[in-house]
Amino acid sequence: MHAADPRRGYLLGLSAYVIWGLFPLYFKLLAAVPAPQILVHRVLWSALCGLLLLQFWRHPGWWRELREHPRRLAVLAGSGLLIASNWLLYVWAVNNGRMLEASLGYYINPLLNVLLGLLLLGERLRPLQWLAVGCAALGVLQQVWQAGSLPWVSLVLPLTFGFYGLIRKKAPVAALPGLVVETWLLAPLALAWLLFGPQATDAGSAGWSGSMLLWLIGTGPVTLTPLLCFNAAARHLPYATLGFLQYIAPTLVLLLAMFVYGEPLEADRLLAFLCIWIGLAIYSVDIWLNLRRSR
Repeated sequence: MHAADPRRGYLLGLSAYVIWGLFPLYFKLLAAVPAPQILVHRVLWSALCGLLLLQFWRHPGWWRELREHPRRLAVLAGSGLLIASNWLLYVWAVNNGRMLEASLGYYINPLLNVLLGLLLLGERLRPLQWLAVGCAALGVLQQVWQAGSLPWVSLVLPLTFGFYGLIRKKAPVAALPGLVVETWLLAPLALAWLLFGPQATDAGSAGWSGSMLLWLIGTGPVTLTPLLCFNAAARHLPYATLGFLQYIAPTLVLLLAMFVYGEPLEADRLLAFLCIWIGLAIYSVDIWLNLRRSR
């Protein structure tokens, strides 16, 4: 096993979160393609690319372990449906002028993970974590009060990703084999949609250029690249330290939404962001203090 290299870990971690943060630039190129169809291509090309990668990054015995423990296949089927739902909603939000809501959702995500740990894993929250979650809840309630309805995009995105992470945390399957199996379990549904879905008889898709098809094929490696960078970074950095980098992605999405795609950040939404940011600052301080104590 190679020794940890923090500098390499930071570079890999930064690469993962910057790529995730710049995803809107890629998916905006596919704005003419309906979100379900983008998801179908993302699943199919990720499945193919993942299978090719497994030929180079060996994970000895992963398939034998799955055969010996078939319940893990059912778990991966569930996690696959969750991540597919997350991908679908994210692409839809990006291409329908809801990037600010998507950004807010991924700011909420780490605080939601803390809450899920409390409710489902029996973890105990430290006082600062309670305060951080309270600030996030205040931001959500403020949006409900102002808009008169739940900010559903900002809640469904972290919920699907949070439960996905929770399932994968409990499933003893390595990251790349797990993702490959998830996409292969989704592949029959994706193929059925591609062959028999509403777009199968849509003349509009037949008029796509060759470059559009290349962009759709590219969703496979674009999906897998940051995941591989992230998992490689996790081998060189403490997980808590890597967690500090996670705010890069929603910050880039926020900046793109405001300064590239012209989504307005109204005062009421800014107040919700401020509540979430304060909660994240408190959460980060708590992680830093706990890291120092553990050392």
